[in-house]
Amino acid sequence: MKIKLMIAAVIACLVFTGFTKENVSDTVDHNAWKTTGVVVIQNDVLTLAGSNARALLNDGKGYTNFELDMDVRTTTGGKGYIGIHTDATDRKGYRIALNNDREDPVWWRMTGSLVSVRNLTKSFVKENEWFKMNIRVEGRLIRVRINGETVVEYIEPSKPFRLKENAKALLSQGTISLVGTGRGNLQFKNISLEAFSAKGIDIPAQWANAVDEQTDEIIRLHQEDFPVLDYHVHLKGGLTKEVAARQSRQTGVNYGLAINCGIGFSITNDTELYNYLDTMRTQPFILAMQAEGREWVTTFSEAARNSFDYVFTDAMTFLDHKGRRTHLWVNKEVIIDDEQAYMDMMLDRICSVLEEPVDMYVNSCFLPDAMSDRYDMFWTEERIDRFVNALAKSGKALEINELYHIPNKAIIQKAKAAGVKFTFGSNNITPEVGTLDYCIRMKKECGLTAQDMYKPHINI
Repeated sequence: MKIKLMIAAVIACLVFTGFTKENVSDTVDHNAWKTTGVVVIQNDVLTLAGSNARALLNDGKGYTNFELDMDVRTTTGGKGYIGIHTDATDRKGYRIALNNDREDPVWWRMTGSLVSVRNLTKSFVKENEWFKMNIRVEGRLIRVRINGETVVEYIEPSKPFRLKENAKALLSQGTISLVGTGRGNLQFKNISLEAFSAKGIDIPAQWANAVDEQTDEIIRLHQEDFPVLDYHVHLKGGLTKEVAARQSRQTGVNYGLAINCGIGFSITNDTELYNYLDTMRTQPFILAMQAEGREWVTTFSEAARNSFDYVFTDAMTFLDHKGRRTHLWVNKEVIIDDEQAYMDMMLDRICSVLEEPVDMYVNSCFLPDAMSDRYDMFWTEERIDRFVNALAKSGKALEINELYHIPNKAIIQKAKAAGVKFTFGSNNITPEVGTLDYCIRMKKECGLTAQDMYKPHINI
């Protein structure tokens, strides 16, 4: 029972003299790994069977800067992690998640996640399929790639923020561990480990590009194991998918990219919808359909709609009480004779929209400019109750919207009490997506937990 392990040696572990690499190719047996639980090495494949299976690289070396390549497969229910800069206790260093189980209730720690600092809500790969994983540590930079696509690019700052339970999740020096925690298996082959020296790595320059975690709210969400997903991001105002991917990796916020679908918008039929998805499915984003106008239900087939990871709509487009097509954000289209009657009409339209076949309601409880300065006055307790009852009955998630700072705290609290799930949405109108400040404030003030957040049904 053997597995090929390529290890790049360095001149010394603590004092480095250059980038020169010396590749040593060995064929090693089971003794190369210190194992616990059920671990099998056969036909050049290392298998961790079920939970509590663990293999620790037992070559007596400590690695600081290195590149680790391997082919990985998770069988049904198989999950776990790769530990780096760890030791015999496996309680230090970082963990890179292995989890392709779409039914996992902890859906925000999928394969490639740098656990507790950069958790990922999308897995690029499926169970029972081999994929390539690359992990590179260079100075204070940790980069993770899956099938050649960069999914994590994290710079550990000079003063990292860590909760007590994650205090040892830091870069130092150590070995590699492979750990299974699920009911299925983890399998590894073609393992290649290449170490290199620190000479030429400009750590001060890396730190200059790192996020200040002492003031950053996003790292706090990751640390407390809360799903960090902006469900409502648009490629607009010059924001490209390449820039969005870099921005997402830098801030640590996962993006759900939404495309406007409906008459007069970017996508107007099934063919255009499928063409769009063909160009986006391999991108590092969850994909959302924003359904526009009330006729969208008949414009797109159910099969086409279900090809997205989730679908959302708002109640900002409707026919008013006189049959006029109204876009609430266009002031000249908002014709108000009696404000209270107009408010009741808008609430009627909202409750009607909640019957449409979507997963979430966004731009929640929006009021036009002429009324928005008296938001709390118009959203009376009676109106809130009617809305929340209709929302809970519909089973739809409620967006907390960063752009408009809506809905208010009173609505969110009543929705939470009614068992409604939530989403965070920047609804950006510029290339700078932001970091969900209002959403996070409402999360804190209303006591939202990970279990209160909506889980997308990911298609890959």
